[in-house]
Amino acid sequence: MDLCFSYPTVILSLHISLLLFSRVAFGATFTFVNKCEYTVWPGILANAGSPTLGSTGFELPQDSSRTFIAPSGWSGRFWGRTKCIFSNSEPGSCQTGDCGSGQTECNGSGAAPPATLAEFTLGTSGLDFYDVSLVDGYNLPMIVEATGGSGMCASTGCVTDLNQACPTELKVGGGDACKSACEAFGNPEYCCSGAFNSPGACRPSVYSQMFKSTCPRAYSYAYDDPTSTFTCSGADYTVTFCPSMPSQKSSRDPTPTMTAPGTTNADGSLSGSDTTGMGGSDSGSGFGVTGADSGSVETGSNSESGSQAMLADGSYLAGLAMGASTRIYCPSVFIVFLQFLSLLLHVLYH
Repeated sequence: MDLCFSYPTVILSLHISLLLFSRVAFGATFTFVNKCEYTVWPGILANAGSPTLGSTGFELPQDSSRTFIAPSGWSGRFWGRTKCIFSNSEPGSCQTGDCGSGQTECNGSGAAPPATLAEFTLGTSGLDFYDVSLVDGYNLPMIVEATGGSGMCASTGCVTDLNQACPTELKVGGGDACKSACEAFGNPEYCCSGAFNSPGACRPSVYSQMFKSTCPRAYSYAYDDPTSTFTCSGADYTVTFCPSMPSQKSSRDPTPTMTAPGTTNADGSLSGSDTTGMGGSDSGSGFGVTGADSGSVETGSNSESGSQAMLADGSYLAGLAMGASTRIYCPSVFIVFLQFLSLLLHVLYH
C-alpha cells in the first residue's frame, strides 16, 4: 500500500498530539508571582481526592515566581502567608494566613482566617471554575488571571489594600489583616449558617457590602456566586500577590454572570446585591481600583484574545491554510488527518 507523508503533516501532528496530551493529562499550570515589597509564603491546600502539586507551602521572595502543574480534575485553594519566621530548631509561624504546621510546608492544613483565598476546580474535559474569596477575611491583595483559554476567562481578585479601610472591630493586630464579620462576631446571619443557610435567607451585610464595593469581583459572603465565580476552558493561571494594577487584558475583560452546573449553582438569587458584577460604573475593572476608564471594557474582547491565542498556538497551521507551504504531497490524507483530529478534540472537550 502506498503511503505518503509531508513534513508539515508530521510537524502538525506532533504539535497537536502534544497539545492533546498536555490538556488531557494536565489540567493547568499555576504560576505564583510576588509583587509585594516583602516575602510571601504561599500555601496550597488540595481538596479531598486531589493530589498535592509538589509542595503544600513555600517561600516566594519579592519579585520572584514559581510554577506548578496541576492534573485535570484538580481542586483546591491558594493563599499568601505574611511575616513568617521559620527555623530548623523549633516550630515557626506566620502573622497572617498561618496554617499551623510550624513549617514552610502546610502539610494538608488550611489557612487560619483572615486570609485572601484563590479557589479552583479544574474540569476534566470542560470548564474550570475559579474565584477569589474574602469570605474568610482578607490579608493581602491578590488577583487571578487566565491565559491561553477559551470562554469567559475573566480575571478576578482584589488590588486594593483593604487593611487600610478595615473597620476597627474587624482589624487584626496592628492592621495586618481584616476579619470577616462571621469570624469577628460569629452571628448566623453573618456566617450564613443555621436558619440563614440559603441564598434567600442570607443577605449581604454592611460588612460584606464594604468588601464588595471595593472589590466587586471577589466573593464577599457565602452566597455571592453570580458576580464572583468565573469559568474558563483550557487555560493556565497566574496568581499575583500585591499586583500594582490590573493588566491590560484584565481591564478589557467583560463582566459575566457565570452559570455553573451541578452543585455549584451560580444562578442562586443574590437579594439586595449588585447583579452587574462590577459594583457600579465607577469601579473600573472590578479589582478595587476606582476612577478607571469604564470605556476600556470592550464587548467580546475575550473572544478576540482567544482568537489571538489560537493563532499563536496554531501559527504553522495558519501558514498552511494561506499557502505558505507547498510540500503537501497527499492533500486527501492530510485533510482526513485533520478531520480525525477535529473529531477527537470535539469528543474530548464536549
